[in-house]
Amino acid sequence: MKKLTKRFCHVDDFCKTFLPQWRKLKIDTEKRKRNRKSRMSESEAMTIMITFHMSHQRDFKNFYLGIIHRYYKNEFPTLLSYTRFLEIIPSVLVPLSSFFTHVKGEPTGV
Repeated sequence: MKKLTKRFCHVDDFCKTFLPQWRKLKIDTEKRKRNRKSRMSESEAMTIMITFHMSHQRDFKNFYLGIIHRYYKNEFPTLLSYTRFLEIIPSVLVPLSSFFTHVKGEPTGV
């Protein structure tokens, strides 16, 4: 649990600096879109996705329903249903890939 909290703090600090700048630079499309905030924050969704990729689980559905919903519901008080979580994944892909670029290590040359 300490690792999850530490991971969330790192992702949340990144999101606090990255997301406002990214929203300013985004190109608006002709379509009208709602700007309603989700119940779950972007940093919480990113933390769940990072934790899945670091786990030894084979599929995301069993990870989300079997582990996150069962054991970590207290850590994520605004946890979404599985289908709703799948709908918000595309909205966090750009911040998630930028976070991975931010935390990558130095190239070793090998």
